Amino acid sequence: MSSRQGLRRKAHFLGTKIKNLRKRNNLTLEDLSVRCVQIDADAGPSVSYLSMIENGKRVPSERLLEIIAEIFQKETSWFFDESLDDPAIDTAPAAAVSGMPLEPGFLFSDSLLQLAIPELLAQTGTTGRQFAHLLIRAHQEASHNRFPDIERAAESVGQKLFPMQLDDVFAIARKLGLKIHWFDNASFEDEGESDIPLKTLVRSFFDVPNKVYLNRELEQHPARMKFDLANHIGHMVLHGGDGARAPQISGGRDSGRRHDGKSMNVDAKDILYAWRDFECSYFAAALLAPKTPFRQFLARQAYAIDAGDRIDLTKTLVMRRMPSVSPYPHWHYFDAYPPGHLRAVFRGNGIPLPWGNMTLVSDPCQHWAVFRMLNTRSTDPSSQISVLRSGDDKRLYCCQSIRSKDAAGNPHVVCAGVDLSPALVAQSIDPKRTIDMIEASCNSSGGSAPIPGEARRQLESISKILNIGWIAEGAATDATIICQRSSSCPREKHCLGKVPTKLKPQIDKIREAVLSQPQNAAAGSREI
Repeated sequence: MSSRQGLRRKAHFLGTKIKNLRKRNNLTLEDLSVRCVQIDADAGPSVSYLSMIENGKRVPSERLLEIIAEIFQKETSWFFDESLDDPAIDTAPAAAVSGMPLEPGFLFSDSLLQLAIPELLAQTGTTGRQFAHLLIRAHQEASHNRFPDIERAAESVGQKLFPMQLDDVFAIARKLGLKIHWFDNASFEDEGESDIPLKTLVRSFFDVPNKVYLNRELEQHPARMKFDLANHIGHMVLHGGDGARAPQISGGRDSGRRHDGKSMNVDAKDILYAWRDFECSYFAAALLAPKTPFRQFLARQAYAIDAGDRIDLTKTLVMRRMPSVSPYPHWHYFDAYPPGHLRAVFRGNGIPLPWGNMTLVSDPCQHWAVFRMLNTRSTDPSSQISVLRSGDDKRLYCCQSIRSKDAAGNPHVVCAGVDLSPALVAQSIDPKRTIDMIEASCNSSGGSAPIPGEARRQLESISKILNIGWIAEGAATDATIICQRSSSCPREKHCLGKVPTKLKPQIDKIREAVLSQPQNAAAGSREI
């Protein structure tokens, strides 16, 4: 009897430790099962068997325990130590994307904002379309780029079929009563965001009540045709095909803009069209890459940014989908066009931006991975570990970027990245110490340098735990210090060659000079 109780006790502690580890790393039972099968298909457990192990009803085999230990970067002996770890912790950075409280609060009343915002847009040259995209981005970030209602709508239509072939998408369109028409139109030069002509291609558009017009140019690119058709399916499902949306365009004009969408006024149609474009794009991505099977696919591909090439999904779709399906919540992504415009931004971890899609800044930091890739001709994925300095704030990021071309032939760079600090905290590693080690190494070599051995081993371990292969790839190359503006470069050897002199305002100088005098030195001073 005592040996049986000992076995139950052993099973209980093993199961509890495995369950705590799984939850600490935001994995579902299904995620852990998939990860085990990746390592050893024969020894990989089912979801139900894992559940029984966690509940103390089964004891894992020696081989299965080795697999789980490898996933979470633990020694197998750790599982037999009957001391329980702390429960799963919340690794989200405080106020990642939310604003700080501002006073006096009455200045932010609805009535004053309704008066002030149109004036702000007019005085800063911000179009209604740009403002709409800013609102949508803020909503995305506050929602962590997860919209379950749209996911469910897409899954009800696509039945979670994955991978979905082009014929499958056409079959769904026919089932919904959509009529497909074709047109021939090559790319042409049109005004870009910086008044520099860019190639522009009208890929497709919707005409009420149920007509979809596809450019025959898309026949050469099945991945893009699938996305455009899925996008219009989304319009039919979500909005009844009412036609209130912009054509799908690549190149000089954003697809969320109406043809006359340059007004400085906040036009309700600008906001409607921008939101419709976002909703339908999200639906299309969820239809072609349903959450659970796509999450498993990315796990098998170690989250490579070009993983979609294997199943005719665009790199842009894969990049945008990663934050929505990954068990790790601290993602960001950019879609950058030269000379420095962000067509798409997601800052789920509040990452400061080097430049934006409102105006082109004159002194962006050139050491961001997206800038480096914009100025190369390589089409291979590139991984980078970066220490981001913004004042006294230090952060550690890893990203994978790849240079591509849009449907019109314009070069652009898509970049997906993660904030590494929460992952380090989850493994009881002090991120500040790790960041300081990497930053010191970078400063010793002018701003970029190999990652010290201890920090590199930590990042390699994080790469295995998160199953994001490009973290280990980035750790094997030089890390670099980045910032928002080159004029405020935090490197010990300033990247512009010399540190710009920062002069104090004259008013501050006068104030400091007066305060530095003895209190009784001011002749003729009197009490008032």
